[in-house]
Amino acid sequence: MHPSLAVPSFVISARAASEACGAAVAQAEALGIRINVAVTDVSGTLVAFLRMPNAFLHSIDIAIDKAYTAASFGFPTADWPQILAGDEGLRIGMPQRARLVTFGGGLPIRAGEQLIGGIGVSGGSAEQDTVCAQAAIDALLALT
Repeated sequence: MHPSLAVPSFVISARAASEACGAAVAQAEALGIRINVAVTDVSGTLVAFLRMPNAFLHSIDIAIDKAYTAASFGFPTADWPQILAGDEGLRIGMPQRARLVTFGGGLPIRAGEQLIGGIGVSGGSAEQDTVCAQAAIDALLALT
């Protein structure tokens, strides 16, 4: 195959995705909340998912979509309000996109500077969800 026809791609490993889910759940337990947590690869495809017993059912898809949004744009879902505030067309149009989440709880996952996936947490407040997602990122950094 000619080199110009393909580019290398990096994705989160199954082990790292599982570790991230476990760390997010451990943080949720410490906060006294029940969450759903999803990890996607860089393309937004689901790699790992955990649902704590009695976590909100609607939060399943929200967690998955937070991970998808963070992976597809490469920045936290909590950044969207600031991004949308400066452009009326974006503010009206972007939230209409299927699977786009514009509130906290989704974070990109990087290996160094390389985007390798996203994590989404849903079940607590946006701030609690972000704390759980960050705990997962911190656990992954401890693996390296």
